[in-house]
Amino acid sequence: MTYKAVLFDLDGTLLDTIEDIGDAANRILEQNGFPVHTMDTYSRFVGDGATNLIIRALPEDKRIDTIIRPCLDAFLEDYGRNWNVKTALYDGIPELLDTLTARRLKVAVLSNKPHEYTIKCMEGFLSDWNFDVVLGQRDDVPKKPDPAGALEIAEQLNIPPSGFLYLGDTEIDLKTSIAAGMFPVGVLWGFRSAEELKGNGAKILIKKPSDVMNLLD
Repeated sequence: MTYKAVLFDLDGTLLDTIEDIGDAANRILEQNGFPVHTMDTYSRFVGDGATNLIIRALPEDKRIDTIIRPCLDAFLEDYGRNWNVKTALYDGIPELLDTLTARRLKVAVLSNKPHEYTIKCMEGFLSDWNFDVVLGQRDDVPKKPDPAGALEIAEQLNIPPSGFLYLGDTEIDLKTSIAAGMFPVGVLWGFRSAEELKGNGAKILIKKPSDVMNLLD
């Protein structure tokens, strides 16, 4: 199969964002007198949108709308001010994007991070490369693992889903890829284990970004 495009997840695939996310969430928990979590724990909380992140971070007996909503709003405000303190590109990502650009492959991003924060991260860390489509979570489109966003990207690029490699680091990404009819690739430098990725349908696991080229050659 000749692939014409690469669709990336953002957090845990292109960018290591976990500490800025976790620090922002922990500050909100502390302000409300709730226990905080380690970054390893946050790596299991993320991937399914900001609302679910906050629900999981809250104590079980506090997961009610009158607590979730203000904590979510406070988290988004805090993260909006501190999204780039510790976040960085993963090693090897710049070189991979350079190579994909030189080969004139289409590149896109689909994230469950709210769209405005997705754009902010892209402008802050990935502006050196021209991504053909970038979509974060939008209120009018079901979030991953629903394939709607991935299929929208395929339609915008006029490339059939089977022409995409889909790179992600969580089960959400793999389920999205499979539902959209794309080739699911699990990345091992992100937030989840090889067992989770393989168990949720990854056709192949890659250890470093340059391994993507082996799938294209």
